Amino acid sequence: MKLHQLKKSSGKKPKTRVGRGGKRGTFAGRGTKGQRSRAGRRIRKAERDLILRLPKKRGFRNKPKSDKSKVFNLAQLLTALKPLLEKETGVFSVSRDILKQLRLIPNSYRGEIKILSKGEIDKPLKLVGLETSKSVRIKIEKAGGTIE
Repeated sequence: MKLHQLKKSSGKKPKTRVGRGGKRGTFAGRGTKGQRSRAGRRIRKAERDLILRLPKKRGFRNKPKSDKSKVFNLAQLLTALKPLLEKETGVFSVSRDILKQLRLIPNSYRGEIKILSKGEIDKPLKLVGLETSKSVRIKIEKAGGTIE
């Protein structure tokens, strides 16, 4: 057997080790600069990028999907309704539209409205489409009003 008759035992090529000089040149097949050309590169996950993009301001929050419910005390409601109640002689009907007319809620408001029991009532009221607490319900029914 002579030297020119020797052959490799397997047809496998050895793995090329990139970035160690030699035939690949200065950048060793990795291109120039950037995250992919560096040793130990790690691609950041999408969640991490989203977190970094959020503003670093105090009190930052995403806008709520729905309006918060507006809460009124019975006393607040009666003081706003006082001029209308003096003219009315029967049961006065209070609805979302009247609260908009009195500018207690904005015209664009779509959330819920709830009335709480702080205050006293002496005239009958009819509440339409408004949420109330149990104690308000009792007070209005004692005064001769209704809730729908």
